[in-house]
Amino acid sequence: MACAVAACALTGVAGHAAAQTTPAPKSGQKSAADAQRGGPATTQTAPPNPIIPDPRRNVPASIFTSFDANQKAVAAKVSAYLSSLQTLVGNFVQVGPDGSKTKGDFYIQKPGKVRFEYEPPTPIDIVADGSSLVVRDRKLATQDVYPLSQTPLRYLLSDRIDLLKDTNVIAVASDDLYVTITIEEKQALIGTSRLMLMLGAKDGQLKQWTVTDPQGYDTTIAVYNLDTTKKLDPAMFKIDFTNYPTTPPG
Repeated sequence: MACAVAACALTGVAGHAAAQTTPAPKSGQKSAADAQRGGPATTQTAPPNPIIPDPRRNVPASIFTSFDANQKAVAAKVSAYLSSLQTLVGNFVQVGPDGSKTKGDFYIQKPGKVRFEYEPPTPIDIVADGSSLVVRDRKLATQDVYPLSQTPLRYLLSDRIDLLKDTNVIAVASDDLYVTITIEEKQALIGTSRLMLMLGAKDGQLKQWTVTDPQGYDTTIAVYNLDTTKKLDPAMFKIDFTNYPTTPPG
């Protein structure tokens, strides 16, 4: 089964019911993107220590949430920053629900395209092509397909976004180190998931996000060595539905 627990939590998908399994290329095969794409920034920094949210936290129900002028200004600033990004390349450290750490590289091309490549021995790749998202297991040569619209990652991948208008923001907070915005989403068949974004208070750059899946499990991704200037090969975001037939989710 391709969707390892941490990878499922990262994408916000719940369990396996919504997925369709289809064979993936064997791990020895390389796509054209492997040879042509640029990697993360050449000036490397040490991996950060992700900030793990308190599992006992209790975010209030959003139906009664209101924000003051300062919180609205913070949300507007974060919205402008996210909207300004067109490409984003870097490294990541992921902390799964069980506390396990994995690392890798990620590539974002807006709107809607992302690729996460986990370092061995983790055999997982996550790829979104703008409409669908796959969680691929290179070792098992399988991949599970989900609608991108069902994952909170889509908020990071939107071409332009106004967080207070386009999402259900339930918390806005800031201190000397971080600006934090929490988005909640309720889906009838899946349940309630949350996406907590954290940006640097001084530089305004994305530092990490935490996805809370409908079962209440947190997966945190901290990003570093960010580069917004690289030109990415479109082939790296391609999901092959021709050689590996399946009906793409609607």
